[in-house]
Amino acid sequence: MLMLGLLATIVSLAFAPGAASAATSSTCTVDATTGCIQGTLFTSDRKPAEGVTITAKPDSGDALTGTSNAAGKWAIPVKTAGTYTVSLDESTLPSGQYLANAATNDRKVQVSLGSQAGTLFQLSTTKGATIDNNNSGNDFSWQRFAQQLMSGIRLGLLLALAAIGLSLVYGTTGLQSFAHGEQVTLGGLLAYTFANVLGLNLILAAIITVVISAATGFAQDAFIWKPLRKKGLSLTQLMIVTIGLSIALQYAFQYFYGAATVRIQTANPKVVTIAGVTLTVQSYVAMGISILVLGGAAFFLLRTRTGRATRAVSDNPALAAASGIDVDRIIRLVWTVAAGLAGLSGVMLGLVLNGVNWQTGLQILLLIFAAVTLGGLGTAFGALVGSMIVGIIVELTNLVLPGDFKYATALFILIIILLFRPQGIFGRRERIG
Repeated sequence: MLMLGLLATIVSLAFAPGAASAATSSTCTVDATTGCIQGTLFTSDRKPAEGVTITAKPDSGDALTGTSNAAGKWAIPVKTAGTYTVSLDESTLPSGQYLANAATNDRKVQVSLGSQAGTLFQLSTTKGATIDNNNSGNDFSWQRFAQQLMSGIRLGLLLALAAIGLSLVYGTTGLQSFAHGEQVTLGGLLAYTFANVLGLNLILAAIITVVISAATGFAQDAFIWKPLRKKGLSLTQLMIVTIGLSIALQYAFQYFYGAATVRIQTANPKVVTIAGVTLTVQSYVAMGISILVLGGAAFFLLRTRTGRATRAVSDNPALAAASGIDVDRIIRLVWTVAAGLAGLSGVMLGLVLNGVNWQTGLQILLLIFAAVTLGGLGTAFGALVGSMIVGIIVELTNLVLPGDFKYATALFILIIILLFRPQGIFGRRERIG
């Protein structure tokens, strides 16, 4: 029933009037009379850079242009063999991104008909950055350290929105939900549908998205998890169900939205530089909203009767039930709040990362698990601290490792935690057996 409800919602939104697929650039097919100059353009955090103009100028004749598509790929067909000067139009780069090694923007490329020739451009968050490709592009500087540190704080705050909900679910039910990442994806895709496809105000789209996301959490517990708990299924069996639900949702998202990255807000965001650190306006807004929401969650857990009941159920469900607390009602509330927070995290990530796709939740699920494990399973405040630590470490990894290697850091952190402090920072030791 949950799957049918989700699919019906996605179908109605995806095929609503005015829906549009992601834009693609012109393609280039090699034949006896055509050669191709092509490449793939990524931002400094390894996201496809869409809408960037590339120019190829022959030694004589008019210049040819191409534009990168949603996957960052660009291609320029040529009808005359020879040497072409390939350059990138920096004014078309996503906000907050700059061409590294700008002094060598012009690249000489030899093209033959019936063949392909490629060239690459590197982007950086620092204007005028120089990257030594023989040193993996990781020269240390304090300015770069400050930039990566702020990016880590931003990532940590957005991870915390999803991690706190996952930690509360574990604390009250003992279940680690592998489908929690798809709640993040759902939030981003719903925000794209309401804001971009249906043309609603971004704030209104975000509010509707959070409400629908929370409703899916309510429905999950009502139609899946509570009936399975009543049947006495083990936590291992329930965890396998979450894995199946995760896979089903991933391919449902891909079917209805496609594999391309979609943007919640199509206009290039403005950037603000403070003390040498450059972030987009969306990043500052997302961080501010995250701090307010996390503060509200802390107030709820510490100062409200329902919040104290939630912590009691998380600490000892049997004792909480004996004290008169409606455990099933608290668990239903936790699932609802967790899904709503994950949906909000998806909206914020979609704005900050300038796009969301069907695998967004899967890509950050390991980071969320690492944050929850580091802070201590079942502890909301531990999840917050763990998220901040993981976010900062992951982003600082770019100082010594290139590209997506930074995500492997989360796995390393997870292994170290389990080896030396399996209960996490705020977790308690428990006697087994």
